[in-house]
Amino acid sequence: MFSRLLPEFVDNTYRGRKLALWLFAVVVAVKILQCVLIMFNGRYVLKGADGIPLETYAPAGAQAVISVWALASLNRLVICSLCVLVLVRYRRLIALMFSVLAVQYLASEVILRAIPIVRTGTPPAIFVNFMLFVFTIVGLLLSVWEPG
Repeated sequence: MFSRLLPEFVDNTYRGRKLALWLFAVVVAVKILQCVLIMFNGRYVLKGADGIPLETYAPAGAQAVISVWALASLNRLVICSLCVLVLVRYRRLIALMFSVLAVQYLASEVILRAIPIVRTGTPPAIFVNFMLFVFTIVGLLLSVWEPG
C-alpha cells in the first residue's frame, strides 16, 4: 500500500478503482469553487458560509480577516491546481494527492481546535468541508484498492 502512495516512477497509469477518480474530480472541483468564491467574494462567504461575524470587527480588522482568508484560499488553489495536473497527466499519484488533501483537512482541524474562530450559528461550510473529507478518505481507500 505504501508503494501506492509513493510510487517509484510516475506516469498516467492508474490502478485503483475508477470511482476514486470521480470522487477526486468532485472533491477538487468543489475545493476550487470554494477558493475562487472566497478570493472574489470573501465578505459574503465569510459571513454566510463560514459564519464569521465580520460586522463585530473594526473595519480594518474585518478587512484583515478577509485578506488572510483569501491568501489561504490562494494556497489551497495551488494544491488544487496540482491535483488537476495529477488527474490529467500523472494519475499514478492520485492516492498521494488524496493523502495530501486529507492531511490538509486534519491539520486545519487541529489548528482550529487549538485556536478556534468565533462563529455565529452553525455555518454550512463545516458540513460541506467534512463531507469533502469523507469523500477524500473513501477516494483514498478506493485509489489504493486494485480491482480484481
